[in-house]
Parts: sequence; structure tokens; C-alpha cells
Amino acid sequence: MRRRSAIAIAVVAIGALSAIALVAKTVSTMPSPPATAQIVDLHVHTAGIGAGGSGAFVNREMRENFRFRFYLSAFGVTEEVLNDAGDGVVVARISAQVAASERVAKAIVLAMDGVVDGKGELDREATQIYVPNAFVASQTAAYENLCFGASVNPYRHDALKRLHQAKADGAVLLKWIPNIMHIDPADPAIRPFYEALVELQLPLLSHAGQERSFADAIDRFGDPARLELPLSMGVTVIAAHIATTGENEGESNFERILPMFERFPNLYADISSLTQINKRNYLPRALDVPGLADRLVYGTDWPLQFFPLVSPYYHVNHIGIGAARAVQGIENAWDRDVALKEALGTPADVFPRGADLIAIERCR
Repeated sequence: MRRRSAIAIAVVAIGALSAIALVAKTVSTMPSPPATAQIVDLHVHTAGIGAGGSGAFVNREMRENFRFRFYLSAFGVTEEVLNDAGDGVVVARISAQVAASERVAKAIVLAMDGVVDGKGELDREATQIYVPNAFVASQTAAYENLCFGASVNPYRHDALKRLHQAKADGAVLLKWIPNIMHIDPADPAIRPFYEALVELQLPLLSHAGQERSFADAIDRFGDPARLELPLSMGVTVIAAHIATTGENEGESNFERILPMFERFPNLYADISSLTQINKRNYLPRALDVPGLADRLVYGTDWPLQFFPLVSPYYHVNHIGIGAARAVQGIENAWDRDVALKEALGTPADVFPRGADLIAIERCR
């Protein structure tokens, strides 16, 4: 393989956990959870294979990649389950797990548009994963604890129409992964799309940094500096993962995004995936940057918050072995994620901030 995956890194790291624990802090105080759940997870994925007429698909390249089976397992399904119950079973399970959470009240489930060809139409061969807006809108409408996160490739010939329809269907934000959707956020040709985002008051949740969750990616499109165009036009941008992987122009993406927070008051970042083994130490590092915590919002990048990608024992150098054991003993995946990020020092006001940023009252 031309790239070492996060999964491979995790497997290597597992054997080192006991050694890390021996030198780690042995005591740490776990934060006390609030009495009521006020947290909204801004970054939750679903997927499908078209079962039940969802319109979703995974292309051949991705299906033949080892990640496909891994993701099925992460979603807690098999192809047989999807074929029998329909792709909506994944959304139902998300709702059930959020309902069981003592900390997280709602989750924004994200659609995922695909690559667009020269005619402005969906390129099915080049699109690794596709989750239609209509499917996610209809599924989330059935659950009080789920919200609709739309996805529209701005190069579609009817992109503005699709964007307005998504807002009419209840979308609370727009999601991009430019690296796999082949979107250049700095392209002046998509200025009308950004103008529509401002008009509709839809924040843009855009992946920033390197992308290694898919079979291939164009990582220059993940350069956070390319988000300067929408930011300069007044779009509220949430840079996923604080651009904590990869580099552009010889500089780490994380270092490239930091000065942008001073220049653009409409720039935020989510802390999704920052407990994964390949991003270990990034959250404490980010929290040490003066003022950055005031721009952070909560997200998980569900379903990728489970062993071997995530374990509190990867972070004992920061939280201590006692806190790691306490976090590991939490059954609910969302509660465990919140507790781990709290133990790593995330301020309390980060967790509810997303609800205000996306005007959560529009989500039922």
C-alpha cells in the first residue's frame, strides 16, 4: 500500500500500550458530568449500499478496499443485515445509541455528495461513497434526537437548487470532504454557492487536512488555506478535525490554520476524531493554543471512535491510568467520547457551543 493507514498504526500501537502505561501518570480526576444532556454531536456519518431504495452506494474501488468491511463492522452491520432491513437500519441504531447517552442529546447525521463530471452530473465511478440528501432528510425526520446535515457538490449544474431544497428539508449545515468530492474550496467559480450559504445561514462543515479514510484522495483540496475564500465572503466555516493531519507547501495543515482564527471570526473547528491513535496528542496541543478553545465545537466522526482506532489507554500520558480505566468502563460510545475529551482538558463550554452555532432550534 502506498499509504500507511490509521488502522495499521493502531495495530502497531496496541503492543506498546502496556509500556506506555508503566510510565504514565497514575492518578487523574474525572470531570463530573452535567445533570442533563445539552450536547449536540455535529459530525456523525451514515452510509449504505442502496438497500431499501435509499439511493446510497459505495463504488467498486471502495468495496474492494479493506476499509469497506472495517466500516461495515464499525456501523454494526453486515451486507446481509442491510439487504434485509434497508440502509435506514444504520440511522435507527444511531438514534438508539444517542437516546441511551447521558451526555449527548442530539446528533447531526451527514449526507455525502459525490464527484461531479464536466457536465455537472454525478460521476458514479469516481464517487467512492454517496449518501443522498433525500435519504438522510427523510430518515432523520423520523427521530427527535437526529438532525439533517446536507451535502451538495457546488460543481453540480443544479447546485443552488439542491442547496435551497436541502434547507427547505431541514438541513442545519452543509458537509464537504473536498479531498474525495474533488472540490477546490478556493475556486472563484463557486462564489455564487458561497453567497447562497450566507443567505441561507447554513454553516459549512468541511474536512480540513489529509484524508486517509478512503481508497484515494486529493489532499491539496484539504489545505485549510483554501477555506479563506468562503470565510472572506462571510460563510461560517467549521474546519473538521482542526486540520490536524498532513501538510501543504512544506507546512503542517494544523500550523497553517492557526493564524486563520485570528483573521476570521467566522472560523470554527470541530474536535471530531482527535482521540484516534493517528491524532494522539493533537487535542492537548490545540487546547494549549491561546484562545483556540473559544472556537472549538464538539463532534465525534462516528462511527470511528472505537478500538483499535480509539482507546483511552492511548492517552495515559495526558490523563493518567486511573482516568483511562474509568473512561474505558463507560459503555455508551458517545458518553465515553465526551468523557475522554473532558479528561484531556476540553473546556466545558466547547461541548454545547455547536447547538448555538447551527441554530439547533430548527431541528425539531
